[in-house]
Amino acid sequence: MRAGERSVTIGEAARATGVSAKMIRYYEETGLLGPAERTASGYRLYGARDLHALRFVRRARDLGFSIAEIAELLALWHDRSRASGAVKAVALAHVADLRRRITELEAMARTLDNLAESCCGDERPDCPILDDLAGGPETPG
Repeated sequence: MRAGERSVTIGEAARATGVSAKMIRYYEETGLLGPAERTASGYRLYGARDLHALRFVRRARDLGFSIAEIAELLALWHDRSRASGAVKAVALAHVADLRRRITELEAMARTLDNLAESCCGDERPDCPILDDLAGGPETPG
């Protein structure tokens, strides 16, 4: 922290950034964020730069970036000589991954819709949903 800068506790940092105290500790443990300064009694203290970084991480998580991707983006954010093309490459790779996952999720939804459509949903024990999950019509042993 800078001299004269106001510092806040982990609870205050959590409230100010929308990142839970548990996640703040996790980000520090994994090295995503640098270690917080400590009081003589061991309480973590966070300055304005720390809060800014936590908001950055929260926004990146909201967009679905992985911890590894966020670490890369944070490094690029701190590197004032970075090429914006490097940032764009990370974002576009993430978009491609999101689109792949969307396609997979849509296929799962179609499969479950079809299975639910074929299920009578009455008092009978026969259930094509359970049959499919079990790998075909079988009776549990």
